[in-house]
Formats: sequence, structure tokens, C-alpha cells
Amino acid sequence: MDSHPVSLLPGATRELAAFSAQLRFQDIPPEVIARMRTSFLDSVGCCLFGATLPWTQRVAAMVQEEGARPVASIFGCGQKTSVSSAVLVNATAGHAFELDDIHKESILHAGSIATPVVVALAEQTKQRDGRALLKAMTAGYEIGTRIGNAATMGLFFRGFHPQGASGVFVAAASAAAMLGLDPLRTQHALGIAGSQAGGLMAAQEGAMVKRFHSGRAAQSGVYSAYLAQRDFTGITDVLEAGYGGYLSTYSNSPNPERLLEGLGSVWETGKVGYKPHACVTSIHSALDAFSALLTKHKLTPQDIKTLDVGVSSMTFTHCAWEYKAQGVTAAQMNLYYGLAVMGFDGMAFVAQYQEQRLADPQIMDFIGRIQARIDSEIDAMGPAYRHAARVGITTTDGRRFEHEILNRRGSPENPLSHDEVVYKYRHVVQSCLSASQIDRSIALIDKLDRLEDTTELFELLAAARVVST
Repeated sequence: MDSHPVSLLPGATRELAAFSAQLRFQDIPPEVIARMRTSFLDSVGCCLFGATLPWTQRVAAMVQEEGARPVASIFGCGQKTSVSSAVLVNATAGHAFELDDIHKESILHAGSIATPVVVALAEQTKQRDGRALLKAMTAGYEIGTRIGNAATMGLFFRGFHPQGASGVFVAAASAAAMLGLDPLRTQHALGIAGSQAGGLMAAQEGAMVKRFHSGRAAQSGVYSAYLAQRDFTGITDVLEAGYGGYLSTYSNSPNPERLLEGLGSVWETGKVGYKPHACVTSIHSALDAFSALLTKHKLTPQDIKTLDVGVSSMTFTHCAWEYKAQGVTAAQMNLYYGLAVMGFDGMAFVAQYQEQRLADPQIMDFIGRIQARIDSEIDAMGPAYRHAARVGITTTDGRRFEHEILNRRGSPENPLSHDEVVYKYRHVVQSCLSASQIDRSIALIDKLDRLEDTTELFELLAAARVVST
């Protein structure tokens, strides 16, 4: 090994930290602020619904048993704990059901990390201005997604879960912004966070711990900012170090230029998309292409002899492994299960991923008729089309139908409107908020950039769930 490996991009960590620390609300384009309001709403919905799920509740029970200074709310619980413990629970909740927002290139769900972090620190520091939250979220999104971009799919192919790995930088930048850290301390916060990056992709095949990766990333980012605030030092070139740096260690094919490319003029934050389905983003195009064929040709699963699906190498690796009804996480990450429930139910949302559905004999039988493969033409289009899919149906009477979707519904290229995200929010939280609470939370978040006091909103998020109409 070279004892003096060359830096991948000298000064990159310092420049990103300075950009984040010096970011002002008025520097952020209005369309990016609008996207952050939508992301806040989407993320709150994910967190509130996620708080009702057993894996989140086990993390919450652990935190409550440990006890801590009560300064930040556990969403949907009616109790408070420390900032670091609150974000551990709330960010686990945000990633608890594969509903959270997605930035395609970085493979990050930044909202389920940034939103819990800025809310918890706002409660602790008594910052009530909605603009402070949106600015800190933007800092977290922009820094984290740029780092994820630079790590490339090489990080994923090496077996790391981007949410737990690159996600620590989302949290550290968001937390540093909420604490008002200067550029040097923000640089140290990033340098501390990089040593805490983790998360293994094998978790997708049945383990609850996949959801926990998001919680730990949020907690690690908070710890990093708190320590930097106290002049604890981190790796000052954590991103670009040629040996032992984040990119050189976590990715076998880093693209360090993506760290700073267009910084301040091209907003990665504005490229965030939203999920219409409660499953891994990589299979959404396949689900929608299959649904379009079923609708257009008036087909049922009984009419289908074989279903052929061509996807990118990443989607194939990520999602086309043998389905064995290993659990909810595995079903949400699996291409075959998602296509099967789409065939029978016409949707892949919350009800389709309940435990009682996972080993349904009809679903298992239909999975046997699905053939997935790597489509070389999709791969040749490059990483921007890693979510693309080509779906072909051969019917029992010999007919053949095909459909392709290159840009998934919900992506920036094929976006969900704000109203569609509101529609999703209403349906996600209807089991944990009353009708009046839903309406009020939407109204408050819609004016978050003009909301000088977020107390009422925070109380809505924190209240123990007693649903009434």
C-alpha cells in the first residue's frame, strides 16, 4: 500500500462544510424551499405511521426504559427523551415502511433522517421559526446527497446500505445547521460522522435492523454535531482522504467530482422524489408498467402464463433475489412479491405488506410465473436509468404485450405533484391522526416557511395517538 495515497479531491470536506455552515434561507431558491415543505409533509407522514409499527415500538421501549433528559418528543407517543434518543426512534419510524422520499443518484432517503433531527433540535434549542427548520433540512439534504452521489453505486455493490452510510452526513449537516456551528466545527462534525457510517445491505432480506440504520444515522449525526460544538475533532478530510477516507473506503468506484459539482447553483435537494408505493423505489417502474398492461388489456393474474421483467443490474441485485416470505422487510424489497400483489390488488401500499399476506398461496404461485433478468440496454443508459423497467406479458392464450417505463412515477423526471403527496399523507396517517388533526397538520406544514412559531405543529407530532373523528 502507498504510504502517502493521493487525496481524491483536496479540500472537498472543507468546502462542503463551509457551504453548509454559511447557507442562508434567502440563498435557497423558492422551488427548493417548496420541495422541502413537501418533503417535510411526506416525512412526517412516514414517521407518524412508522411509529405505530412493532419494530419502531421496540426501539422506543428501549429508549424509554433507559431514560434521559426529556427535551425532545418521540412522535406519536406523548413522551419526551433526549435529542439523540428521540431521533433514534423517530428516524427509525421514518424509514419503517419503505414510504420515505428518495434521491435517486445518492440512493438516500434524506427526509426520514433530516426531519426528525431538525424537529428534535428545534424543541431542545427553543427555535420555533419554520425557516430555521427548512434551512437546516436543505443543508442536510444537499451535503448528504452530494456525498452519496460521489460514493456512486459502488458503495451499494460493496454491500453497504446508503441510508446508514451516507445518511450520517445528512444528519450531521442538519444538526450542525440547527446548532449554528461555524464552518470549522461543521467540518469536524462531518469528520466525526464519517467514522460512524454503517449499515449492511443483507438486512434487506428479512431483518428489522434495516429500519434501524436510519435511526442510527440520525443519532450519529446528532452526536457528531454536539461533539464538534464542544471542539471535539474529527477527520478534516474525511470525504477525500486517499486512504481510510469515506469515498476511498466505502466505494470501489467513487466519483469525487460529484461532491462539489455545481455547488450553490445546482441543487441536489431539488431532485428529491416521492414514493407512491410502499416498497423499494427500484421496483416502482416495473410495478407501474405491469399495472398499465393489466389495465389496458383487461387482464387478471389468471390470464398470465409468464411475466418477463427486464431491469438494471442494480435493481436485479437489489430486488430480484428468491422470495421466501422472510418477513415484511423482505417483501417490501422484493421484485417478485411486489409484482404479485400488484397483479392481485392493483396496488402495493400498506395493506399489501401485512404479515398475513406474505405467504399467500396465490401470491407464491404467481411468483413462479415471473422471470426477471438484467436488461443490457437499460444498463447502457447509465445510472440515471437504474430504476427503468421493461415488462412483457405472455397470456395463457398466446398473446404478447410489452410496456416500458424509463422514469419512475414520483421521480423528478416524472413527478408526483404536491397535491398527490398530500393525498398520500392523508392515507398514510389516517390510522394515527383524526380528520381534524390531519387537516390542521397539512395547513401548518403548507406555510412552514412563514410559520414563526412551530409549537402547535410539534404538539401534533408528539401527542399520543387517540384517534377520533
